[in-house]
Amino acid sequence: MRNIKPITDPSRPKVYIETYGCQMNVNDSEVILSILQDAGYALTENIEQADVILANTCSIRDNAEQRIWGRIDQFKIQKKKRKGVIIGIVGCMAERLKDELLKAVDIVAGPDSYRSMPELLKAVAPESPQIDVLLSHEETYADISPVRLDKNGISAFISIMRGCNNVCSYCIVPYTRGRERSRDAHTIVREAQELWENGYKEVTLLGQNVDSYQWEGIDFADLLEMVAAVNPELRVRFSTSHPKDISDKVIYTMARHANICRHIHLPVQSGSSVMLEKMRRKYDREWYLERVDKIRSVMPDCGITTDVIAGFSGETEQDHQDTLSLMEKVVFDSAFMFAYSERPGTLASKKYPDDIPYETKTARLNEIIALQGRMSLKSNEKEIGKVMKVLVEGPSKKNPDELCGRAGSNKMCVFPSRGEKPGDYCEVEVVSVTSATLLCRRID
Repeated sequence: MRNIKPITDPSRPKVYIETYGCQMNVNDSEVILSILQDAGYALTENIEQADVILANTCSIRDNAEQRIWGRIDQFKIQKKKRKGVIIGIVGCMAERLKDELLKAVDIVAGPDSYRSMPELLKAVAPESPQIDVLLSHEETYADISPVRLDKNGISAFISIMRGCNNVCSYCIVPYTRGRERSRDAHTIVREAQELWENGYKEVTLLGQNVDSYQWEGIDFADLLEMVAAVNPELRVRFSTSHPKDISDKVIYTMARHANICRHIHLPVQSGSSVMLEKMRRKYDREWYLERVDKIRSVMPDCGITTDVIAGFSGETEQDHQDTLSLMEKVVFDSAFMFAYSERPGTLASKKYPDDIPYETKTARLNEIIALQGRMSLKSNEKEIGKVMKVLVEGPSKKNPDELCGRAGSNKMCVFPSRGEKPGDYCEVEVVSVTSATLLCRRID
């Protein structure tokens, strides 16, 4: 059985990694660590001990990038303290701001350049920073077993594809992660098997648009079935689905397998068909609602979560009201909600003015957040009296005598402990709720 845990050998040079942004970046950091461990490095969680400091970055919003610039200043303090420390920026921000970053750090590496990290580190010299930001049409890192950075040893991410072909007008991802390509299905199943053999109880299949996965005649529904067959006790999740692509076949496959979790993250972005067209989402309000209806007709207990953008270019008050009315109609379990942040280089930045005043964006976002709070509570109240199978994650943050864990719908449950360990399953009944949590009693 291959070791998938970090090496902490004190005799090796040490690498420190900070990860920002999406789940894909978490998985990418695990790929980077695997490559560097094979090259003789060991992980450290203490930046004061690091020979190499890496930040795996996100470019989805401007404030994410500004935070990294602030961290670079902190990293440079370590460089002043200890001769020879190397600072690297990797990931989406490295791809987007290449030359600008090269003036500030020693290594700049894009998402498809991680195999070259050992060579880049060897080549770094004073006044000789290194860069590799070439995007690939083939790279999927399919042959690399990620070294897992999670602490609990229960849940892990598996990347099934890279890049995106959708080119939504507001989104920087196609420019920082390149064209869409799917990974060999058999290597995905192998990785899931490896995780199960190492004691993991849950995997999440990752892609910018998992529903468009396609490898040698195997589509996403087929892949779900293959991974679910690894072991009936291995929970299978996935993210993210695109409303234009999620198929009936995927929905029915989920319904057939008890270990495929009943949860779909289905970003809507706006409830206005006018805004959706400007965003180049390739579906309208009616299509989205039809997909939700289909999911709930086949799996009434399926959790549905979403993303919402407030204040996209040209958004009228009616467009905003359309978003609120869609949220009330669907009753999402939860949502990631943001004010629109124009990203240089996107289609929207070239074609549409960022013309909604900051105050208006903020007011609309606050309305969306307040409504989602009410919808989350309404959604959770429907769970009272239901029995849930919960995967224990650990002690509750508020009470060490209680445990917390997620139901298949991805809702967080809190319940009395009987000495179970992380990774155990428990049967609970929901007795009361908040907008964020199901409060439960034990029935097993």
